[in-house]
Formats: sequence, C-alpha cells, structure tokens
Amino acid sequence: MAAETTEPASGPARTGRYRWVIVALLFAATAINYIDRQMIGVLKPTLSADLGWSETDFANVIFFFQMAYAIGYIGFGRVVDIIGERLGYAVAFTIWTIAHMAHGGVYSVAQFAMARFGLGIGEAGNFPAGIKAVTEWFPAKERATAIGIFNAGANVGAIITPLLVPALTIAYGWRSTFVITGGFSVVWLVAWLMIYRRPAYKPQVTPEELAYITQDPADPVTPVPWRKLLTVRETWAYALGKFFIDPIWWFFLFWLPGFLGKRYDLDLVSFGPPLVVIYLMSDVGSVAGGWASSRMIKSGRTVNYARKMTMLVCAIAVTPVFVSQSIDSLWLNVFVIGLATAAHQAFSANLYTLPSDLFPRSAVGSVIGIGGTVGAIGGMMMAKYAGFVLDSIGSYTPLFAVAGSAYFLALGAVHLLSPRLARAELSNS
Repeated sequence: MAAETTEPASGPARTGRYRWVIVALLFAATAINYIDRQMIGVLKPTLSADLGWSETDFANVIFFFQMAYAIGYIGFGRVVDIIGERLGYAVAFTIWTIAHMAHGGVYSVAQFAMARFGLGIGEAGNFPAGIKAVTEWFPAKERATAIGIFNAGANVGAIITPLLVPALTIAYGWRSTFVITGGFSVVWLVAWLMIYRRPAYKPQVTPEELAYITQDPADPVTPVPWRKLLTVRETWAYALGKFFIDPIWWFFLFWLPGFLGKRYDLDLVSFGPPLVVIYLMSDVGSVAGGWASSRMIKSGRTVNYARKMTMLVCAIAVTPVFVSQSIDSLWLNVFVIGLATAAHQAFSANLYTLPSDLFPRSAVGSVIGIGGTVGAIGGMMMAKYAGFVLDSIGSYTPLFAVAGSAYFLALGAVHLLSPRLARAELSNS
C-alpha cells in the first residue's frame, strides 16, 4: 500500500481523462465546420448546371470565401486571446451558421460570393479557438496528439459530406440542404456553452489531472502586441508554413469532386465512395502525425527533431500526387490522393503545434490568426490560379505539380526561420 500511495501519478491513466471530453467537442466542431465548408465542392456540378457557372465563376466564389477567411482568421486570433476561447468560439459559430443557412436563398454568383464571405468570417474562428482550448487543457507533450485528434474532425466532416449532402439534395433540393445542415451547428453551440470552462473551473477535473495539465512552466498572461509578434522570425516560420500548405488543402477540398467527376465520369452520387476513402485515409494521417511526434518527444527526442522529422516524412509521402492526372485507374488514384491528403493532415497537425511550442499562451491565438491569414492569402492565389488553368487548358496537371512540391517549401521555411524551434524572444527591449 505504501508503494502505491507514494508512486508519482505522472501518467495519463492516473490523472483523469476529462480533457479528452474537450477534444471530443473540438472534434465535433471541426467536423461541422468542414461539412459546411465542403458542401460547395460536392455540389459544384449541381450548382454549375443550375446557376450556369464557369470554372472562373466557381474560383471567384472560393476566392471571396478565402478573402473573408484571411480577414476573420487574424481577427478571431486576437479576439480569442482577449475574450477567451469559450466566447470566441460561440461568436464564430453564430456567424458561420447564419451565413451557411443563407446560401439556400441566393441566386447569382455575386449573392453566393456574399454568403461564402460571411461563412469565411465565421469559420475562421474554429482553429484559433480550438487550438487555444488545447493549449489551456493539455501539457506541451500531449498537444500534438490532441490537435491531431480534433483536426481529424475535418476529415470526418469531409467523409460525411459526400454521403449526406447528395442524399439530402436529391430528396429536398440543394437550397433546403444548406438550411438542414445548418441546424447541426445550433446543437453544438448549446453543448459548448453548457460544457466548456477552463480546467480549474471544472469540478470533473481531479487535482491530479489539473496538475498534469498545468505541469509546464507558467506563461505571462498579458497579450503580446501584434507589432511585436510580426517582428520575430518564429511567427513567420509558422505563417509561411501555412502559406505553402493551406492552398493545397483548399484545392483538395473544393476541386477534388470536380476532378474525379471529370476524369472518371462520376456523378453526384458515384463520387461519394472515392471521397470517403480519401478522407478516411486523411483521418488516419491526422491522428498518426500528432501521435508520431508526441511519441518521439516522450521517448526523449527534442521537439525540434520530432516535429520536423514527422513533417519531412509527410512531404515525401505527398510527392506521388504529381502524376494523378495521368493515372487511369480510379482506385489507384484514390490511394495516391488519399496518401497525399493523409500526409497533409499529419504535416498540419505538427505545424499547428508550433505556436504553442514557440510562444506563451497569451500569444498563441494571435500567432495562429496571423498564420491562418497568410495561409488564406495563399489559398486566394491558388483559387485564381486553378480557375485560370482549368478554363484555359482544362488540365489538373499544373495544380497537382504545385501540390506535390508545397510541403518541402513549407518545411524549408520553418527550418530556415526557426532552426531549433527555440522559444521566441518577446522581451520589451
């Protein structure tokens, strides 16, 4: 008995697991976020036929979503640092739910772009608030795993969308489908406001779990000014990483259904199973990427080695997507693209941990906001490029070439700007 009571309660099994309830909430939020976001990609053939869109029209609608996302990301990053993740998430959810439902009442490209703009503003709050919540609820050594799990909600949303949306569209029409799916957000918002508090204010958190969560050295609580964050290399290590990889995920999300439909003559219903397989693979990648670097850290590797080695492996795994346009077998291409999307999610799970690795908690939301904005700017450029390429030459080959090289550029930027992933120097000197 004496040995049992004196042994340190350092392992997760001894400390309680309520923090994983918070991850479950974040997972559900991200799944809803991606259902709302990906619907336009799944409905692209239907919307193009009904509203008479060209590839450039579709690209312009995506462009305005990403413009709003760029604005909203940096705004919500700061909002979350000031008012906290609980209220920040609630505000974001409210905005994007209203905008999402509004899609059902639009008739022109301009009106659709306005609805997507509102959706982009609200959806931009998902990751700044979610990652700030992980920073509050997890020690550094578990954050990549927690982020990988809640980031996997993106893939679950992407899996659900091609199964749910075609069925609802066939039964009720695409306009009603936007309204019906918007109802999911309302349910989540109520649950979030009822459940979420910081660890010290939750009676379900044991003293042992609270000690485990707060084991890292205390950070300053004063928000760090943007002007200071913009002058340190570590901010740009994260932001440039986002600039290179975020446009590739947007490309997969918004253009992949159209590519599969055109390349393999699939319709609204038949491209569902291939997309499900691709995003199931992505889900595995998201969790595996976070687990891999967390495992290396727990085994004694440095954070610098663990994060960057995981990202290097992911960058290599994406390269076969270069030849996707020329693959005649649908299911072989599904594997190649699924491997690329899985590698993206694993890479992203590690990139998302860098703000919490490099900055005090009071700056995490702002740094994530800056990075998200820079990533969305890259996405805007990719949208314009995709529309131009597809309308002018009708081939996806140049787009897959960009996708296959972007991750090496992202890792190179991270390594050049933060060779050791050392904490940022934010002194007031």
